[in-house]
Amino acid sequence: MKNYSQINNITAWFTFLIASIVYIMTIEPTASFWDCGEFITCSYKLEVGHPPGAPFFMLVGRFFTMFAFSPENVALMINILSAMCSSFTILFLFWTISHISKRIITKNNKKDLKDSQVIAIMGSSFVGSMAYTFSDTFWFSAVEGEVYAMSSLFTALVFWAILKWEDVANEKQANRWIILIAYLMGLSIGVHLLNLLAIPAIVFVYYFKKYKISKKGIAIAFSISILILGTIQYGIIPQIVNIASKFELLFVNVFGMPYNSGIIFYVLVLFSLIIYGLKYTIEKKKVVLNTILFYCLLL
Repeated sequence: MKNYSQINNITAWFTFLIASIVYIMTIEPTASFWDCGEFITCSYKLEVGHPPGAPFFMLVGRFFTMFAFSPENVALMINILSAMCSSFTILFLFWTISHISKRIITKNNKKDLKDSQVIAIMGSSFVGSMAYTFSDTFWFSAVEGEVYAMSSLFTALVFWAILKWEDVANEKQANRWIILIAYLMGLSIGVHLLNLLAIPAIVFVYYFKKYKISKKGIAIAFSISILILGTIQYGIIPQIVNIASKFELLFVNVFGMPYNSGIIFYVLVLFSLIIYGLKYTIEKKKVVLNTILFYCLLL
């Protein structure tokens, strides 16, 4: 079947439409009785929520509250944000299932699909997406103003992106999908850290595409994924801020300079080193190191 891509997209958006209608029809009219009230209030007034915070969620939530006709509708608009994030999660889930199903059915054969194969792929993708749409936990988060719906969207996005990379892994510009994943993960940190759990899956997709599969290779890939996860979780995320505070204390308390001078100096040095590293890796054609530096920059 030559119009497979068109059928895949139409069915995916139909699935998205079903999820959107269901979530908006069953949405919470105000606030659920837990953290939702806090997130709604913080988004509306751009205040600081409980640690570790969710600044990106607050910014997007603030944008949605601008469409509230009155303060009484603010909570409803934040809940609609969660509903739409959940619907888009279902959309990308559909495309993920259809990608994997197609690989299983065709076994990487690029010839045109038979009508029966297309029906099997679309059917499995639709059933899988609908099962997740109506699952208790996901539906619960989809209709209230919490961070989990948006976090699920970022998780679905980054895994879909690594599958898009897999399609073009041997092409010259393939690493742009890896860079996109880094950017999405950087944004997701401003929502919830759940998205970082997609890193092991991403590493395995990369390994299966680029290397010959073996037990030793699988063990190494798993170890690398845990190392990357730990580096981001306990290194990049907290230590970037922690080191900035050390510089600030040094410049203010020891050197007697004005407030924020230490942070400004630290940021200038940090970005100068990254820019130099990018320039060096481009000149020396060190593709892997260049990609790693870009990844760290966007995180």
